[in-house]
Amino acid sequence: MPGITRAVARLRHASTSTAPLRRPVILQRKPTLGSGPSSSISSPSPSNDHDHRSSVLLATTTLPKSAGLGQRRYASSSAAAAIKEDGGDEPIWPERILPELKDSDSNRLRRQRNVGISAHIDSGKTTLTERVLYYTGRIRDIHEVRGRDAVGAKMDSMELEREKGITIQSAATFADWLAPKPPTELAQGEVLTSADKEKFAINIIDTPGHVDFTIEVERALRVLDGAVLVLCAVSGVQSQTITVDRQMRRYNVPRLAFINKMDRAGSNPFRVIQQLRGKLKMNAAAVQVPIGAEGDFGGVVDLVRMKAIYNEGVKGNQVVETDDIPDSVRAIAEQKRAELIEQLSEADETLCDLFLDEAPISELDIAQALRRATTSLRFTPVFLGSAIKNTGVQSLLDGICAYLPDPSEVHNQALDAALPPQAPPIPLVPAADAPLVGLAFKLEEGRYGQLTYMRVYQGELKRGSLIYNARTGKKVKVPRLVRMHSDEMEDVEAIGAGEICAMFGVECSSGDTFTDGSTTYSMPVISLSIRPEGNETPNFSRALNRFQKEDPTFRVHVDGESQETIISGMGELHLDIYVERMRREYNVACVTGKPRVAFRETITEPSKFNYTHKKQSGGSGQFGRVIGRLEPMETDPDTGKDTAFDNRIIGGNIPQQFIPAIEKGFQEALDRGLLTGHPITGCRFVLEDGSAHTVDSNELAFRLASVGAFREAFQKAKPVVLEPVMTVEVVAPIEFQGNVIGALNQRKGTIIDTEVRDDEFTLTAEVALNDMFGYSSQLRGMTQGKGEFTMEYKTHQPVMANVQKDMTEAFRKKQLTK
Repeated sequence: MPGITRAVARLRHASTSTAPLRRPVILQRKPTLGSGPSSSISSPSPSNDHDHRSSVLLATTTLPKSAGLGQRRYASSSAAAAIKEDGGDEPIWPERILPELKDSDSNRLRRQRNVGISAHIDSGKTTLTERVLYYTGRIRDIHEVRGRDAVGAKMDSMELEREKGITIQSAATFADWLAPKPPTELAQGEVLTSADKEKFAINIIDTPGHVDFTIEVERALRVLDGAVLVLCAVSGVQSQTITVDRQMRRYNVPRLAFINKMDRAGSNPFRVIQQLRGKLKMNAAAVQVPIGAEGDFGGVVDLVRMKAIYNEGVKGNQVVETDDIPDSVRAIAEQKRAELIEQLSEADETLCDLFLDEAPISELDIAQALRRATTSLRFTPVFLGSAIKNTGVQSLLDGICAYLPDPSEVHNQALDAALPPQAPPIPLVPAADAPLVGLAFKLEEGRYGQLTYMRVYQGELKRGSLIYNARTGKKVKVPRLVRMHSDEMEDVEAIGAGEICAMFGVECSSGDTFTDGSTTYSMPVISLSIRPEGNETPNFSRALNRFQKEDPTFRVHVDGESQETIISGMGELHLDIYVERMRREYNVACVTGKPRVAFRETITEPSKFNYTHKKQSGGSGQFGRVIGRLEPMETDPDTGKDTAFDNRIIGGNIPQQFIPAIEKGFQEALDRGLLTGHPITGCRFVLEDGSAHTVDSNELAFRLASVGAFREAFQKAKPVVLEPVMTVEVVAPIEFQGNVIGALNQRKGTIIDTEVRDDEFTLTAEVALNDMFGYSSQLRGMTQGKGEFTMEYKTHQPVMANVQKDMTEAFRKKQLTK
């Protein structure tokens, strides 16, 4: 019994097999990008107008059903601080009564599934979704990706998607599917059968596979209860598969694996399963084996019930099951069934006990263990098929209904803004009569205005009802409520807890929480300069504003120095798509280029000045004399300022009314450096003495004297040019460590730390921002797309002497040509 010792050791330290699914707090996740508004997540301050509806961000965390609310109770909404026990440090929160889940809610939720389909690009996600829609009756005919038949796949509704043959935006749909009851609802001794079926409601989100659109996958996983990881039977685990798996682990989303393209030459599902175990460290095993291989692939054998399953009829719409397993696959089916039981025993204690006791294991025992182990994230069942050949898709749908959790099994929780930040989260109960809590997770510009995708976590959302935006405190009416079917929609009157829908005419941002007003709950880079060809039109800013609201990783700002419009995103393709969409959807052709880096200038040693500004042109002239010194200054830790004006004049040689003019001249001189024209930082202007003329002195004279004195002293203080230095963190497989270090050395980076764990490493380095342009593409190329990096600002440091010389000469030439 190989592997059983390991299984027992693991299970002794594992939680019980009935432990509910736990999810990490979203607020604690590491941001995708290193800087900017979307990379740091903080709690918005309460609105003055609606302070009783103020909020913080949603935390999608699961609590065990036994999480003792008696041990840590919850304060009422009006409480401002916790009550502490006498002599104790741990605050005790007054008790909060949670809504109860009624039988009607439980019955509805047991037949509800929220599922995402994710994979590496070109693994067949959209093709698979097309078959799912066809077999569930959502579409009448099957169309292919890239629109070879001039129609295109239903879920690729954008013209760009059909042209390029890739998914750019995640698309939502819903379908009903008749499937057997989940095995955990069957009593011990009952027989698994496919005859007794019930209707399941499945919300499906088809996500992009390209790494540049990884935020679309991230947003979908945030609101889903389960996922299907699609793999190619030939290519196996690829670069984006690793990224998608990392995201699923971040949100602790239980998943099934579907090995697609079983009809292709060179397909080998068991090699792919070994890759899942080796590269992704999954406890995975096949629940099916193929009948036939490559071009002869004709069906699968269900290893749980030991039945052969074939697809017949028009486009495989008839599923034929038989006990007659072909002799050619019977031996491998027996072998893989034993392997399934062994792998599953490592993940489920109940099955492990049966296995160790050598007791008979029934089909129901295996099926129930599969559901328990899958929903508790300890096992991944692997299904097989070929979406393009219409084989194995119905079995996958049965597996989604049987093994993935329903919304009541994923316990989300929210934070209450009326309580201190350290207050414990409040569990959300998906009951229809509970106060409404919903999360807007995706925005689109529809034909009838902004379309807001919403996941309802608690309560019921009705058309025409008033809801409150927990971030802004604003009250809005829901004019139209729809279920989405790619780019089509179906009007509905109400949406219950645990479901996904879309609203029209509700102004908000991605990530906003909506309530009914009775609670204070809330659901907790590459840059390019861009300008329109020709004159700027209102459509230019309109397009940028829309894309920012739709996509949290697409950011726009105007550089204060260069006045360039800068767009930032996840990669070149990400930004290229938006530039192309501006041309097609808004008729705005744009030109992009490399943005300017925010260089600075400073001084390295003190220098004195004694400067007199004198101008005589008949009548009253100008006179002002300032004496003092210019000295380097460190950043003040309290104020954050690194420039200062220090008036140390004693005796009044300069009248007091002229002091502000001198300070204004100093601030004016800081705006434009003498070496490269960039702002000056890190210096203090100390005014010690001076003199004034009773007639000729005025504010203008002393302001010009201050500017002249600063420039005189600046040249003598050994000025240097500073460049922004970033802290770069790279995560990649261990086999690419040498290439990654070499590439950062070429970019003059300083390696700070390297940490190796399992088969990947994390490298931390400091690199000048000016040397980081193009690194995203280089990293992707040298790591086969498996590496990713984050970057955040650390400090400004002097550039190398030869670089400063070149920059200074270039600035002087530019000044001479003006």
